[in-house]
Amino acid sequence: MTWTAEALETLTVDPLKAAHYRSGTRSPGRHIRVDDTVPKFRAIDQSILIGGDAARALSLLPAESVQTVVTSPPYWSLRDYRVDDQIGCNDSLQAYLDSIVDAFDELQRVLRGDGTVWLNVGDSYTSGNRRYRAPDRKNRARAMSVRPPTPQGLKPKDLIGVPWRLAFALQDAGWWLRSETIWHKPNAHPESVRDRPTKAHETLFLLSREQDYYYNVDAVKGPRGRRLRTVWEIPTEPVKRTNYHPDDHPAMMPISLARRCVSITSRPGSVVLDPYAGAGTTLLAASELGRKWVGIELKSSFVDLIEQRMGCSDAGRTQGGA
Repeated sequence: MTWTAEALETLTVDPLKAAHYRSGTRSPGRHIRVDDTVPKFRAIDQSILIGGDAARALSLLPAESVQTVVTSPPYWSLRDYRVDDQIGCNDSLQAYLDSIVDAFDELQRVLRGDGTVWLNVGDSYTSGNRRYRAPDRKNRARAMSVRPPTPQGLKPKDLIGVPWRLAFALQDAGWWLRSETIWHKPNAHPESVRDRPTKAHETLFLLSREQDYYYNVDAVKGPRGRRLRTVWEIPTEPVKRTNYHPDDHPAMMPISLARRCVSITSRPGSVVLDPYAGAGTTLLAASELGRKWVGIELKSSFVDLIEQRMGCSDAGRTQGGA
């Protein structure tokens, strides 16, 4: 059934159900799926999966409704997801940074005063103005038919420093930059380069909206029960693929990383958000830990993939129990 906008305004049912009715989509598991054209939500009473642009979708959420964010935006100049309006593929470095900062402006509105953001960002090298990336025999997903131009002032083969450029831009926009954590990958993917060390880490920033925020220091302990340090050794979780379907996501975050972040900065029953949901790993971790979640993803086939993964995660939960 499809409802008109006028009919939606007069409905007295839960606004999430109204949005679901308008979208005409089903609700597998314990979430609803909508797109970024639905009316604004007055409350987040159950988990929501939104297909569409991050900034537009964030504008639909109520103010101060989200406890924590765990997200990893598309990396600049590393992937072509073959979808309109994607970031990081054919835009300049500054346009890429501005796009994320603009989305985070809206994120400040939806985050609780004691809320936090875990931001995972990968770095990249300049292309030397080569407008494509040849296939890498060790990593076929890295091939790109188009690449952004080399940023002004940088040289061919320069390491760009994208994570810290973004962190400084967010700091300038008013965010508290509280921590830099190094995610060490002991099983890092091999590279074909022979003139520098193989990269085996990514950067994870902890940001907050206010000076004081919720942080459960006892939720996760480091080695030998010590307080957690800023280097986390967490293996990647490669997905075995016999062929490359359009639904495959080439860079899934390991659920153990997402689970750690959700555990530290959210309470049971609170809302966890990922505005660049990708394959939905943050949402899976939130569901496992008894949190409501909101996922936003631009590519429709990835939204389908999230539903497939959440359907498996929610199996056996729909009859009752948190």
